[in-house]
Amino acid sequence: MNAILPLSRNHAVDQKQPVEPEKLASFAQNAFRYPSEFVSSLHLNNLPHLSLPAAWFRLSLLLLAALAPPPAARAETAEEWQIVDCTGEPHARHEAAFVSCGDRFHLLGGRRIQPVDVFDPATATWTSGSPPPVEIHHFQPVTWQGRVLLVGAMTGPYPHETAVDRILIYDPTTDEWAWGDEIPGDRRRGGAGAVRHGDTLYLVAGIINGHWDGHVAWLDAYDLKTGEWRRLPDAPRARDHFQAAIIGDRIYAAGGRRTSAATKETFSLTEAAVDVFDLTTGAWTTLESPLPTARAGTASIAIDLDLVVVGGESNRPEAHAEVEALDTRTGIWRALPSLRQARHGSGLILHNGALFIASGSGARGGRPELTTMERLELTAGHRAETMQAEVER
Repeated sequence: MNAILPLSRNHAVDQKQPVEPEKLASFAQNAFRYPSEFVSSLHLNNLPHLSLPAAWFRLSLLLLAALAPPPAARAETAEEWQIVDCTGEPHARHEAAFVSCGDRFHLLGGRRIQPVDVFDPATATWTSGSPPPVEIHHFQPVTWQGRVLLVGAMTGPYPHETAVDRILIYDPTTDEWAWGDEIPGDRRRGGAGAVRHGDTLYLVAGIINGHWDGHVAWLDAYDLKTGEWRRLPDAPRARDHFQAAIIGDRIYAAGGRRTSAATKETFSLTEAAVDVFDLTTGAWTTLESPLPTARAGTASIAIDLDLVVVGGESNRPEAHAEVEALDTRTGIWRALPSLRQARHGSGLILHNGALFIASGSGARGGRPELTTMERLELTAGHRAETMQAEVER
């Protein structure tokens, strides 16, 4: 909080240093938005060292913070994760996609060729769709014009998987699969992050040679209307086995690792740094606040201006259950309720003010594969979902 509330002794307010109106407005605004963090940043033990006007200024802000209403659009939660009681169950799978398209949830891909699993949230019922034409796993799905696009994926067995050479498209309306454009031969990789901004898909980082070696920091843009690929500046660091998220005009790459089975470091080289690409300036930066729990195999989602990172795997035997949220306005991470079942290799869906996650693996590697789905109610998720729905359109 100190980064946006510079009210330490080194920034004391006194008669010789009047407060600029813009800064005063910013202080008051933050007091209302983040009362608990704001109060902790005011350092009341410093009040005796301040001049009288400065002390009164600080005490006034304390009163504002105490009376402030709770923030309206942060990913705060009202309860713990709950297992969703369903009719039927999906196929056990991991390194798969869990994505909402239309009014249904879809589980696609994963190890082995398996049918799409379709969940109707209105009836809490699972049904099955068509299997993909090839085994496809280790990818982040992107939706566009009512279809699900699979880009930056792997196929084949561990540890020498190969990158899928084309975009694979699933149409939930017709339950049909189709091949899309080719991915440039020298930019193919799996385990990459993928996000969409308008009619452009962005493919972030990844690994060329399955789990063996070849992790990259590449960033590519694909025009969904023209089929044109563009190379953009590399990220500050390579990573794979992660999911990207887009908030406003910025792409966030959090979590992941540099997989290296060739050096027997498949799980250990996790990456905690958070890299951000600004679509407006075309430049990368690295946040001062790293992911609190370094891990790969995570699921990520944007909720309003929060980046939420869920689950994952690392060098320990069990999967991760941590749920951590970054307020991109303040750079502060906070812990949300942990998953009921630790898991990695899945995705997140925001629906009717709640987060959903399904399938995945409950331990490092591929076993046990899960069939459960969990739900976390958010107290401030409705406006976030509206914003996300507007982006999808």
